[in-house]
Amino acid sequence: MTELVHHDVANGVGTITLDSPRNRNALSRQLVTELFARLDAAADDDSRVVVIRSADRVFCSGADLSEAAGGGMEEGTRALVDLQRRIVTHPKPVVVRLAGPVRAGGLGIVAASDIAICADDVTFAFTESRLGLAPAVISLTVLPRLTSRAAADTFLSGRTFDAREAATMGLVTRAVPAEDLDDEIARVVEDLSLAHPQGLRETKALLAGDLLARIDARADDMAALSARLFGSDDAREAMMTFLTRKKS
Repeated sequence: MTELVHHDVANGVGTITLDSPRNRNALSRQLVTELFARLDAAADDDSRVVVIRSADRVFCSGADLSEAAGGGMEEGTRALVDLQRRIVTHPKPVVVRLAGPVRAGGLGIVAASDIAICADDVTFAFTESRLGLAPAVISLTVLPRLTSRAAADTFLSGRTFDAREAATMGLVTRAVPAEDLDDEIARVVEDLSLAHPQGLRETKALLAGDLLARIDARADDMAALSARLFGSDDAREAMMTFLTRKKS
């Protein structure tokens, strides 16, 4: 089985790389399982900071619809809840590097991270409503980042929006010219590395308190809602239509 998520450590930085180009880093069972394992490894390595990035341009296309269309998403929706919680409670700052599109469930990873830096040509979309779904599970981390007006606009329509808008609404920390992305990531990592490990750990826990409380209070309800919608006839029909159109 080909490894879909890699973990490397260099110069005090633990880098986790999503590398499943065949499905645009969709959140398949294998990818999510490996991402959990790499996050755990990064917690125990000698890095000060963790960077999550993609090997290719696309960061994440959301749920693996080929798996979801087959039914039985109870385990998958719970895994996405736990993945967001793992990032929020990680003992080290988690920085997300976005060089390309992010859709649906992938935005839960972005919202759960501590700092998200994106290239100015990156696009985003909460596509769930167009598939008969709702961004239920990722709302645990996404909604606290957004204004209520921004959430209603983007969640209901499922429209694509750009990096500038994502930064304005608080979904990402900032957008920079694409050619400057790696320099900006290096600057952010250097700034974080100047802090004492205990200072980073305790300050992150302080900042994450409200977000963690929200996850723990609403996780079961949101996982159940998401699983119910994925299992509905309407959503299955919409997902099959999407997959058929994608293959044609």
